[in-house]
Amino acid sequence: MEESQPDLIAYASVPIAFEVRETLRVVDERATGSGVRLEPAPVARTWTKDYDALDGGPAAWPDRFDVSRWTFFAARCREDGGRVNGSRVGGAVVVFRAPGIDMLRGRDEVAVLWDIRVAPRARGQGVGAALLWAAETNVAGRGARWLEVETQHINAPACHFYARHGFRLSSVDPNAYRDLPKETQLIWSKELGSDPDPPSGV
Repeated sequence: MEESQPDLIAYASVPIAFEVRETLRVVDERATGSGVRLEPAPVARTWTKDYDALDGGPAAWPDRFDVSRWTFFAARCREDGGRVNGSRVGGAVVVFRAPGIDMLRGRDEVAVLWDIRVAPRARGQGVGAALLWAAETNVAGRGARWLEVETQHINAPACHFYARHGFRLSSVDPNAYRDLPKETQLIWSKELGSDPDPPSGV
């Protein structure tokens, strides 16, 4: 559901951290006409990545950006009877025609999926798909033709998720992060068509 007055502390209560079990190696085959593909590569030792720990997370967003035109979504648990209770299990943020976001580059036809997170206990249950559907439907209804999202080669679960949901890899930049020189930036893009059917259970 969309949140008209988001509580960013409550939003941040859903952790975004994940365990890195594999990375994705970028294989450039454009010279042969095959484009760029991502090849799984195991890691010697698993480790935890927490994006919120790097920049203060959602609570710090208003200090860095004008979030007044951002759109927030929340996913909450359902009770056995089908009613939604107050237990938050996920959230998403989409940015469209809002100032100060470099990824938008002033393009009125492009929206950015700024953030998507699902509580560990609810992962793999369709919560992320439901949040993505809500975000896509919202911005498509407001005139967006493309949805873009940024991730990194160490976030294999996210990359697999976006690929399953129709996103295509549109940009690879191994030098995007001055403070994280070992991480490669990946930008995924999806062309928005007619509203798809919602995922089961939405």
